[in-house]
This record gives sequence, structure tokens and C-alpha cells, in this order.
Amino acid sequence: MQPVQNRPGFRQMGVRRFDRVNWLGLYTLCRREIMRFLSVWQQTIFAPLMTSALFVIVFALALGRNRGEIMGLSYLAFLGPGILMMTVIQNAFANTSSSLISAKMQGNIVDTLMPPLSAVEILAGYLIGSVTRALIVAFAIAVGMALVIGQGVAHPLWVLTFVVLGALLMGGLGLLAGIAAQKFDQMAAITNFVVTPLSFLSGTFYSVEALPQPFRTLAHWNPIFYLIDGARYGFVGVSDAPVLRGLAVSMLTVGLVLFIAWRWLASGYRMKP
Repeated sequence: MQPVQNRPGFRQMGVRRFDRVNWLGLYTLCRREIMRFLSVWQQTIFAPLMTSALFVIVFALALGRNRGEIMGLSYLAFLGPGILMMTVIQNAFANTSSSLISAKMQGNIVDTLMPPLSAVEILAGYLIGSVTRALIVAFAIAVGMALVIGQGVAHPLWVLTFVVLGALLMGGLGLLAGIAAQKFDQMAAITNFVVTPLSFLSGTFYSVEALPQPFRTLAHWNPIFYLIDGARYGFVGVSDAPVLRGLAVSMLTVGLVLFIAWRWLASGYRMKP
């Protein structure tokens, strides 16, 4: 009698396949990740928009009048792209990290691990959710900037490129944090002591060229600086660093982070409940 494994049409659950793409499984995972944050849009979409508006009000209205131009721009025009990019990266990180750590804590991570999805497909599914959330937030903030302060877009493709790269980088870091963390306290520590300082100390509210040494040099080692600087170039056409250098650094950093995330997913590192 022919073993069941050799029968036509048999597909073992949990097998990581690299010969073809499980489009149905990938679509289902993407849809789950997107619907997860859309179902609580008041927290995932509306709340970041309100936070961005508060940043603009505090820094631009309260401090902007007392500040001169930065890089030939009004403070409001300089601030807007930085606020947009900071919000994008924080939301991209939160999307994957919260999804993964919640699944681990609730014990339903098996719903992701048991279907015949490869590590690449799992990685792609989570990242598509992060990119979708980031694009929605970025579009809403860009529209608000255009309506309120008349901020146009000098180079739309550069803006889109750096927003997507930022979402991929922080979505990948969110996966690494979600995999490494074993409880919500550890995730909160990663967010508060790693992600938030990197995003705030990356030229969002100031030009890094105004920093004294060695802080100016240290700022150039922060990959998030290049994301914010690149987005600012896309909006207003000026940047602290050469935009091609920022693109190269961002792509290399994204590639490294996603490779590590793929290796951890493929090995099942800390993924069991």
C-alpha cells in the first residue's frame, strides 16, 4: 500500500516550502494583519494622527515663532516631514511587534506556525501589514500638511521610497522584538529605551548639522536619521546628508534586519508558546 506521504495531493501541515508560493496562505495572513489594525482604527490610525497634530502645535506654534529658518526653510516646513516619518516608523514597529507578542502571550501563535507557510511568506505577511498601516498614516498626515500649512511634495517618488523603506525596517525590527520578547514588559522596554530614543534623536526636530561633535557624527550612525532626512528631501528638496547615501544606508539596513528576521522565523527561535 502506498504511504500516505507519497499519495498525490498530500500536503503535510507545517512544512516550510520554498519551491512555490502559498498565495492563499499569504493572502490570509496579510488580510488578518490588515484587518487587525483596521478593526481598532481609533487606536492605530486616529491616535497617531492626533499625536502628530499635537507635536506640530507644541513645537511649531509655541516655539516656531522664536526660531529662524533651518536649512533655508521655515520651522514648520522643516518640522512636518520629520513628524510624518517619525509617526510612520513608530506605527510600523508597533504593528508587527504588538501582533507577534500578543499571539505569543495568548497562545494563538500556533495559528501562524501550523499552516504550510514558509518563513519568507510569514515575514512577507507581517511586513505587508506594517507597510499598509504606514502608508495610510503617511497619506493622512501628508494631506493634513497640505491643507493646513500648504506643504507640497517636491519629489513624490523619494517620499514613497523612504516611507516604504522605513516601514520595512521598523516592521522587521518589530518582528525581531516580538520574537525576542517573552512578555509585555520586555516589549515595553524595547520600545521605550531603543525605538523612541532612536526616532527622537534622528533630526526630527532639528538639523543634525547644528549638533556639536561628537554628537553630529553619532547621528550619522543612526539609520533612522537617513529615513527622516530622505523623507524631508522628498517633501522640500533639501537634506542634511546626500540622498543617495541615505538610500544606500537604508537599503542595506533593511536587508540586514529582514535577513535576521527570516533566519529567526525559519529556525523557530522563541516562537513556541
